[in-house]
Amino acid sequence: RKRQRYVEKDGKCNVQHGNVRETYRYLTDIFTTLVDLKWRFSLLVFILAYAVTWLFFGLIWWFIAYCRGDLDHLEDHAWTPCVNNLNGFGHRVITDKCPEGIVLLLLQAILGSMVNAFMVGCMFVKISQPNKRAETLVFSSHAVVSLRDDRLCLMFRVGDLRDSHIVEASIRAKLIKSKQTQEGEFIPLDQTDLSVGFETGDDRLFLVSPLIISHEIDERSPFWDVSRHQLEKDDFEIVVILEGMVEATG
Repeated sequence: RKRQRYVEKDGKCNVQHGNVRETYRYLTDIFTTLVDLKWRFSLLVFILAYAVTWLFFGLIWWFIAYCRGDLDHLEDHAWTPCVNNLNGFGHRVITDKCPEGIVLLLLQAILGSMVNAFMVGCMFVKISQPNKRAETLVFSSHAVVSLRDDRLCLMFRVGDLRDSHIVEASIRAKLIKSKQTQEGEFIPLDQTDLSVGFETGDDRLFLVSPLIISHEIDERSPFWDVSRHQLEKDDFEIVVILEGMVEATG
């Protein structure tokens, strides 16, 4: 029978946060919030950031021209406006008769640089996220329990399909299972570490070819007291976490 997974094969967690009252905390880390948004909302924020800033400064430029009376002397060539057009060059320059325009131009340049750095940084981080890179990391469809060097082990295989390797790759495994303590407390989705070679350094992988990851079932293993029939009936999940740096992008 098909069971509801705690973590899907593509790495998505089936956990939804409900009744979150302190939503302002998301705004305190606005950069991460924008990176975590879906692409359609990220593009909407990207467009609005530039449109709002351009409209805001456009209104201020219009207000300066209105206060100085430039709008009333559009056909007066003897009048010196705040912003003058250079005929034949297609450029606009601020005249020396408009100090408020110079200050506004400096503020617009500084704020524009900040908006560019912020939005381009968000887009770069979002594009370089390793979600698609994980598609070429393949795990075996099934894990097996078998003897290896006269020791009972839980084994599975992992491999990398790309030529650009994962640098400093390390692997961890978690057993997700509900349990009840001796005091009678029920702990849903309790997490227990499964040793995959942390003591010996075997958890550090050189992932050039497919490797077999092994968890020895000994006295320290949570599967030590579990029989074969219990293993088939128990409701638990093993989550494997592979970490590392992409050689091509870092």
